Amino acid sequence: MKHQLPLLFIFFLVACQSTAQKVVQPVFITDTVRHDTDDPAIWINPADPAKSLVIGTDKDQDGGLYVFDLKGKIVREVHDLKRPDNVDVAYGLMLGGKPTDIAVTTERFTHKLRIFSLPDMKPVDNGGLDMFVGETGEGFRDLMGISLYTNPKGILYAMVGRKSGPTDGSYIGQYQLEDDGAGQIKASLIRKFGQYSGKKEIESIAVDNELGFVYYSDEGVGVRKYYADPEKGSQELALFAKTGFAEDHEGISIYKTGPKTGYILVSDQGANQFHIFKREGEPGNPNEHKLLKIVKVAAQVSDGSDVTNVPLGKQFPHGLFVVMSEGKTFHYYRWEDIIK
Repeated sequence: MKHQLPLLFIFFLVACQSTAQKVVQPVFITDTVRHDTDDPAIWINPADPAKSLVIGTDKDQDGGLYVFDLKGKIVREVHDLKRPDNVDVAYGLMLGGKPTDIAVTTERFTHKLRIFSLPDMKPVDNGGLDMFVGETGEGFRDLMGISLYTNPKGILYAMVGRKSGPTDGSYIGQYQLEDDGAGQIKASLIRKFGQYSGKKEIESIAVDNELGFVYYSDEGVGVRKYYADPEKGSQELALFAKTGFAEDHEGISIYKTGPKTGYILVSDQGANQFHIFKREGEPGNPNEHKLLKIVKVAAQVSDGSDVTNVPLGKQFPHGLFVVMSEGKTFHYYRWEDIIK
């Protein structure tokens, strides 16, 4: 006699299998780079958002930056960078009397920031800007994370992380970027801030320009939150995303649904998924960021990511989520596929 499973139990098994197999698929996968993708940044074309670009790093001793269109095709390349790690973009920096959009990447083996104008990718950094000058600890000058912050007065700052550093609350370097008087960019150290557990490293950094916060992943520990404005002090405001991660805490992206609302997405690298938290925090406590949902994606072992809420043509009407993946590529996702 055959034993029959109760009907409700069968429905339960089917539902569990369906949930387990639900993986969000990308709309496009980019052309491959030469070595190893690591981190993307989205540049919004002000004249036509449908012609926006994605800038991605190729992490190698002989690495570079790749510029992709919105179908993932390579349209421009910059080579001979010494292990570029993370990249970010900023808009309207005055250079030579003209507002200039820029892409900034960390060059680990030279301890420099490399900066290029957008969209032509011409260098505007006099060959690179030295970071953490004078520090001697192992890995203390090996650059990794980068995020750009433009304050309400229009002053541009680079938040710079490194592979290793002090655990005394001075891990992140905040540098002001400005015209050096000759149409190139110079950097001035404003402060060092940020706790570091010492367990692994800090790579991903993200800034919320409108709310004035900076977040970074202390890998294996959680996401740390600080004020981006140095005048507001360097006290830690929150440490969240502390549990439920399979391996490293990696890429951080911020999707904005309003002036103060939205989502913070954090890569759970070892599980090929993203944990999504409330940008605005909880009522009465904006620094309490509770987990809303977890989304599995097709991208594998993702380090870096970026997201925008700007409609980018017919393919991305509610915005674009770009995720690094193994296989030397980046994946492009529709925002509505991520949040549904």
